Amino acid sequence: MHAGLTVLGFEKFIPHLSFLLRVEAARHLVNQIIYYHYSSALCNFRKSHLSNRNRHTLSQIFTNVTVRCVSPMELEAATPVEEKSPVSTQGTALEGAKVTGKRKSDEAGLCGKRKRGARGKKLRPGERYVPPPQKRNPGVSFRQEHFDETSYYFEDGLRKVHPYYFDFKTYCKGRWIGKSLLEVFESEFRAESIEYYQKAVKEGRIRLNETPVEDLSVILKNNDHMKNTVHRHEPPVVGKPLEVLVDDGEVLVVDKPASIPVHPCGRFRHNTVIFILGKERGITELHTVHRLDRLTSGVLLFARTLEISKKLDQLVRDRKLEKEYVCRVEGEFPDGELVCEEPILVVSFKIGLCRVDPKGKECRTVFQRLSFNGKTSVVRCLPLTGRTHQIRVHLQYLGFPILNDPIYGASAWGPHRGKGGLVGKSDEEILKALVEEHQRQESLHLLDVSDNGSMLSQEGRKDNKLGSGSCEAEKSGETHQLQCGEIIPQATCSSDVSCDNALLEGSQDHRSDKSHGGHMPATTDPLCSECKLVRADPTEKELIMYLHALRYKGPDFEYSTRLPEWAKEDWSDVD
Repeated sequence: MHAGLTVLGFEKFIPHLSFLLRVEAARHLVNQIIYYHYSSALCNFRKSHLSNRNRHTLSQIFTNVTVRCVSPMELEAATPVEEKSPVSTQGTALEGAKVTGKRKSDEAGLCGKRKRGARGKKLRPGERYVPPPQKRNPGVSFRQEHFDETSYYFEDGLRKVHPYYFDFKTYCKGRWIGKSLLEVFESEFRAESIEYYQKAVKEGRIRLNETPVEDLSVILKNNDHMKNTVHRHEPPVVGKPLEVLVDDGEVLVVDKPASIPVHPCGRFRHNTVIFILGKERGITELHTVHRLDRLTSGVLLFARTLEISKKLDQLVRDRKLEKEYVCRVEGEFPDGELVCEEPILVVSFKIGLCRVDPKGKECRTVFQRLSFNGKTSVVRCLPLTGRTHQIRVHLQYLGFPILNDPIYGASAWGPHRGKGGLVGKSDEEILKALVEEHQRQESLHLLDVSDNGSMLSQEGRKDNKLGSGSCEAEKSGETHQLQCGEIIPQATCSSDVSCDNALLEGSQDHRSDKSHGGHMPATTDPLCSECKLVRADPTEKELIMYLHALRYKGPDFEYSTRLPEWAKEDWSDVD
């Protein structure tokens, strides 16, 4: 097609105009009285603007372009009328596609890819399309929608959570690819029976890429996104309120009661410090500086901003943050200062089990006896490093386990209970003996282990989040930045969660006089094994380990709490 941008007699009428005036005159005439067909002139014009390597001037663009004037009548006669010509309509559409260039074609191509399947491949009959993974939020931020999932009620001195529906989510792991859902549930999510999962499929509670699974025989593929809706029960914790010690806009310091985890992990979500602060005080977007074991009480420090969090984290890395604990141990602890420097090795992340081992990480803890009441001693502890369960493991090694320590004070360690590192059992045998001991005592909840003895949430494998949540081994006196993609964590971790309102079945608990927080969720579920059990509430003694974070001190700050009652010199243990 001939490209014309013509003005008759252009050189004759304005021969002496400068180049700029000539360009302006041409632009004015183009806008008012001329037409042009899309061809080489337009292409040259587009290339001159899109290419940074070969810039063209207007004079180069219009080189060899014939210019002639046309009258308005000629212009009108030459202009095609689209409404009356189906051919011209098709032509205009084709030309419009050329004008829009690559972007339009790209969009059309993307649409085609979605219809054809991943990477544009045609799907074979019966083949599933797996959408690409979504970008995950790198930080944890629990919001009101999460706090409203359920509510609290208080009974016999305990804080309890109404059961609620919850979606556990995870992407397909590499080791699952090519396996069926049935195989994965059998091998890695044994907290429930296969019969339960089969019933959950019929109820539409197990979803793959937002589509309800019809059969557990479906083969998993890379990037499959899995959801499992469960009826969730949380263990009770002590009903003591959280006391805020400092809240100055930069840091938030609380006195954490024993038995309450810092953040969602394992079987705990709403019965955690993070959720209690959010639900009862409206405090959100906290940065975890350090953590305390669930059964440990005392000073818990949060940063209000990312900048302060990094500053405090650097203090810990430089070992400029002093930590002081007090504990009550069995027996008469030696007088004077006692230093333990035995290396510590993590045996099981699932329940946070550690022991002294030459292959472990170097540790150093300074101990000093404060008092002795004839049976037990109060000991001051200064952890100079921050290893998992450092204080508890070192005291066990010295032969003075912490009173009421469900792990390192257990008889599962043998007659010497781990004193001097003498155990006489393999790591697997210790784990098995611990589970059996607490199974007999009906206290498996202290290990975050289910009633059948399986590790509830596969806590040692942070990527197993489909069955019962996730948690990392908690650390005494160790700085830890909460990472979202794992909690919540979290979850976790983090992680957006939602309740499936269509699955809210059963009766509602209307004891509104005892509840705090959001709506009343369903309290029973026909598929839930927990709903069929009758559990005795734990006693306050079972929920308390006699270890307390007394003081945290930095170069320009110091936060401390009062001594707990059990740390006073005249205290006696009443059975």
